Amino acid sequence: MYCIETKNLSHSFSPNATVLNNINLKVPHGSLYGFLGPNGAGKTTTLRLLLGLLKKQQGEIFITGKNLQQNRIKILKEVGSMIESPSLYGHLTANENLRLLQKIYGCPQSRINEVLTITGILNTGQKKVNQFSLGMKQRLAIAVALLNNPSLLILDEPTNGLDPYGILEIRALLKKLNEEHAVTIVVSSHLLTEIEKLVTHVGIINKGAMLFQDTLKALTEMQLTSAKTNLKCNAPEKALEIIQLFNHSSTVLNDRIILPALSPLSIAQLNKHLVQQNIEVYEISTLENDLETIFMELINKN
Repeated sequence: MYCIETKNLSHSFSPNATVLNNINLKVPHGSLYGFLGPNGAGKTTTLRLLLGLLKKQQGEIFITGKNLQQNRIKILKEVGSMIESPSLYGHLTANENLRLLQKIYGCPQSRINEVLTITGILNTGQKKVNQFSLGMKQRLAIAVALLNNPSLLILDEPTNGLDPYGILEIRALLKKLNEEHAVTIVVSSHLLTEIEKLVTHVGIINKGAMLFQDTLKALTEMQLTSAKTNLKCNAPEKALEIIQLFNHSSTVLNDRIILPALSPLSIAQLNKHLVQQNIEVYEISTLENDLETIFMELINKN
């Protein structure tokens, strides 16, 4: 059983504008799930449907094994969320913002200091929210999402607009919530380089269709199939003739020769033959696509 599971989830805003097409999301319990895609891919629409903020048109949504349509109120009591920009009262302090919501949620007042401590903003005192940095506002928004002590946290672009230090802070906070407080977290983003340092599982969406869904490790292993060997030398044309003798396909890119990934033994043999032919080898290295490159390749194929 998954913490979140959707079956053939589809949605459109007009007859000719399909936003989601048969999305089968599978978020394991205890995971930190990165929901990735370019702007306009359908991420926010999917998250809004998961939270009941949009009326479901087609498909089924299950959260902690329960059908959302049939158990919406019960399910949402166990879920914390932040969709797009945080909704906060700028003229109030962090504590005052949380006190208002604490009364709505019916949770104990002691929970306010707990979530402020967890998010690292307990000592903001009488400082008004409109004086907070963007990173502090994001932390407070996450504190709001944690107020009802949820087992599932859904965050839409939580690092959007933050500086590098702010991104590091939010990343550390989410890891802490996942690992120390056993919260399953779904984070949407279009920045794979940041997400790869955070998540355990990945789902990639583009144009309303799921392109990939598995562990981060499985996505990482995809890059091994597209790794390349990079060769720099003083005589590329002559080197190409020798490379062809080894039946290696190759292309010339600027001042480099790009080959399929070669084993260490093949690299040694090729280097030996090139040197024997008086070719000066400046560099032989393996170029492994980073996760951002894999992401772009998947998007461009769609």
